[in-house]
Amino acid sequence: MQAAAPNLIFSNTETIPGMTISQSLGVVTGSTVRAKNVFKDIGAAFKNIAGGEIKAYTELL
Repeated sequence: MQAAAPNLIFSNTETIPGMTISQSLGVVTGSTVRAKNVFKDIGAAFKNIAGGEIKAYTELL
């Protein structure tokens, strides 16, 4: 039997109408790579299947 998950509301605003904010966890960031080069993308797809670092994409970050 699983315990019930707490009621959490995630928001990117400073206020939520009708709610009281009890805790702010700060800024969340992330990185994404869209495209580098068609040939490197094909190579990266194979590397992704085999596992490991995809250096062509790491360079973009």
